[in-house]
Amino acid sequence: MYPEEKETTPTQSANEEKSEPAKKVDVKKLVSIIPPASELRRKQKILREKRIRIKYDDSLPENTAKVPKDLAEALGIKEGDTIEIVIAGKKKFLFKAIIIEEAGTNLVYCYPEELREKGVADNSIATLRKH
Repeated sequence: MYPEEKETTPTQSANEEKSEPAKKVDVKKLVSIIPPASELRRKQKILREKRIRIKYDDSLPENTAKVPKDLAEALGIKEGDTIEIVIAGKKKFLFKAIIIEEAGTNLVYCYPEELREKGVADNSIATLRKH
């Protein structure tokens, strides 16, 4: 036998393997870093349209509408964008958006002349979309 070789019996090698503690991986810790599916979906949700009330504002220039900041952010509307206001699914109007600092409201102020011509009353319910 060579001096480097060490003679072992089968019982000795089995005892050596048992003496080393086996580390188990905690699956709960690994899974805890993955967000639930509902969280992933929530971040991707962007509103495409919103039900609002239309108010007349004679002080506005022609074909413009004032949109509250919160509502504009939810729909992705920026200053100067074209917005579409639909009433009862039949009457469609395009306006240039002006963002106002008014918060917590679903009121959109519009130039009234075209609305009056088409028979839309003040304080009507409509749908607002980015065009």
